[in-house]
Amino acid sequence: MHVRSANRATQLPATRRQGTTDQAELAPENQHRNTTAIHIRRLTPFYFQLHMANAKRRKLQRQQRTKPQRSKSTLHAAKPSPPKKQAPKKKHAQQHEAPVIPFNPKDKILLIGEGDLSFAASIIQHHGCVDVTATVLEQNHQDLAGKYPSVDENISIIERKQDPKSEAEDTDQDEHDQETNPTAPTSPSHNNNTNNNRLLYHIDATKLPPSLTRPIHTTILFNFPHVGGKSTDVNRQVRHNQELLVSFFRSATRALAPRGSIVITLFEGEPYTLWNIRDLARHAGLQVDRSFRFQAAAYPGYRHARTLGVIRNRKGEEGGWKGEERSARSYIFRRKGDVVDQKRKRDDSSDEDS
Repeated sequence: MHVRSANRATQLPATRRQGTTDQAELAPENQHRNTTAIHIRRLTPFYFQLHMANAKRRKLQRQQRTKPQRSKSTLHAAKPSPPKKQAPKKKHAQQHEAPVIPFNPKDKILLIGEGDLSFAASIIQHHGCVDVTATVLEQNHQDLAGKYPSVDENISIIERKQDPKSEAEDTDQDEHDQETNPTAPTSPSHNNNTNNNRLLYHIDATKLPPSLTRPIHTTILFNFPHVGGKSTDVNRQVRHNQELLVSFFRSATRALAPRGSIVITLFEGEPYTLWNIRDLARHAGLQVDRSFRFQAAAYPGYRHARTLGVIRNRKGEEGGWKGEERSARSYIFRRKGDVVDQKRKRDDSSDEDS
């Protein structure tokens, strides 16, 4: 450094401006001070970085000294607690909930696309319904029995008329029950001497005949609607089933009484969720009042019937999956104005109970 300064001084021209001083003419102590200043100026970036690093290190040390140290007991308490036992899954809780029955025994009920008629037979025999019109798409009994061999037993339940002898026996039994237990309810099937249950063939869900619109029905049920295997393409199948439901909604509203309900039951999961049944109902002026889990066990004797009929294996035995064991959901639709009225009634009843 000193040598470079001296060489640079010797290379300067002899003639200098007034007020300038040659490096060689400086006193020894001034010369040393000047060269040191030059050296520091050249090393300033390095010292600045070092200074910043030291300042950061000192700041961290001060923070560590001022940070309160936790005691051993505190450290022990800060350990994560063992995981709590998980609550039972919602699915298991739903198995014990009371089933929702979307109709009353005295309702005028219309059943669409009944298949093997096991649902119709169940609500007549076990729920005491006395005004049920069950419809099937098949043209006659021969076609229906060809698809569902066990249908005759269900037909006999639908078309059965209560005779005077059995009516008298049931009345005596009710009187005996009332004597032993005054609070015991009377069987709903005994409220009327006769019933108006009937079976109709060749009824298309998309084009209900005028005979079903007069008189109108308080409850219309369509369980597990499906067009069948029209296509193996999922998108086309979805579109076909959407067209089925839209046409059904428009046709069923003409047979629906004021403040009546249309109940549709579908399997949960895809492809059924792709149908967007709520949006389809809006096109017909309907709105979902509520939905609930469909429980097949609430209808003794009910078996899920496929649109194409009973599936058999190579040995001729009935096989295939059981639809009644699959999760399903029912949707209650009403006209948009009726939904508001029904909600007000439920709110008023809850206020009275409280």
